Amino acid sequence: MTTPTGDPGPTDAGEEAVETPLLSTPAGGVPTVVTDAAGLAATCAALAAGRGPVAIDAERAHGFRYSTRAYLIQLKREGAGIHLIDPIPFTGSDRPADLSDLGRAMDDTWILHAASQDLPCLAEVGLLPKRLFDTELAGRLLGYPRVSLGTLTETLLGVRLAKEHSAADWSQRPLPESWLRYAALDVELLAELRDILARELETAGKAEWAAQEFAALAEGAGAPVPPRPDPWRRTSGIHSLRTPRALNVVKHLWTTRDELARKLDKSPSKILADRAIVEVATRDQPGRQQLREIEGFTRRQAKRYEANWVDALARAAGTPRSELPAMHLKSDGPPAPRSWPRRDPAAAERLTRARAHVSTLAEELSVPAENLISPDAVRRLAWRPPNPLDGDSVDAALADLGARQWQRQLLAPTLARLLDDAQPTRG
Repeated sequence: MTTPTGDPGPTDAGEEAVETPLLSTPAGGVPTVVTDAAGLAATCAALAAGRGPVAIDAERAHGFRYSTRAYLIQLKREGAGIHLIDPIPFTGSDRPADLSDLGRAMDDTWILHAASQDLPCLAEVGLLPKRLFDTELAGRLLGYPRVSLGTLTETLLGVRLAKEHSAADWSQRPLPESWLRYAALDVELLAELRDILARELETAGKAEWAAQEFAALAEGAGAPVPPRPDPWRRTSGIHSLRTPRALNVVKHLWTTRDELARKLDKSPSKILADRAIVEVATRDQPGRQQLREIEGFTRRQAKRYEANWVDALARAAGTPRSELPAMHLKSDGPPAPRSWPRRDPAAAERLTRARAHVSTLAEELSVPAENLISPDAVRRLAWRPPNPLDGDSVDAALADLGARQWQRQLLAPTLARLLDDAQPTRG
């Protein structure tokens, strides 16, 4: 199979490039959005009577809302057409929507694009796949350099999708007709795209690789996400701070902002920008006056909660030295690779060899290196290789790190040899 490029082929001299046709509305039109029990029951019946896999997509309000819930769910199945469901009317005051009846009607493979993005919000409303096919991941395994839905659809189906509302606030009600048209197009051609990608995976000898990846995604759907330790440390620009006292200011302001964002269901950045938090943390003994000198705190949304920010700064100032956060969070993983030549030259050599092999093999197979094996797994293996160091032990170590069987079969034997060759000379 020729390695896909995603680029149009060369044209003969003098030949004019033909513009790819734009698909601006689904063939069957835009259906009415389902907002009540009767409509949901009709959708369940229609999908249950349909045939083959189910194309599914969800729209969230990332950047506008605190929650990651689905604000619109799009579905399409042969013989059933397209269905648009608004989950919000089915949401109780103290519980998420329960659309599990809908899930039972979709008893075949689900087709999603970038499944890991949508599976959490679908699981929240009771939608869990038994089997799935991820068109974005399939494109990655096949070596396509660009794997957005629009690009793959244009490359493989010769059709451009209207994509002008990708960053819209989907929590808005009512949803404009143009937005619904855009949302319906996300599932209009997914089944056709899946058919082509499945054939290419088979031809390339990568169908089993994809099957293992898809099975892992389906198995992990709905699994709780472990809380991130000290999430405030991900504040943009925090790396510029040099003292525990400054970090403590960020911690208290970030936590206050997060509590407000959760209560208001607003994106934290819509309340107060990260850069404003970091800037005030650089001030000496910051208080109300310093807040009023920083642009981010004088904007309307942030100024409304000035008393909350002042209270957070007071709590930060009153924190005993013994309770200040450490400059760096302890990790269960290896240190930053840049320190390896000094701390453990043998480990640095192992990492260099392992990375080079992964990069070469990824290029040979036309698979992104990060899809061949996670960079974190490579680092952990190189930092502390198993003992004894052989193909079986490396295979087991990679399995513990989440590598699928196809990845281990390709990598374990050679990595074992490369890591062993890089060990210090044994006496």
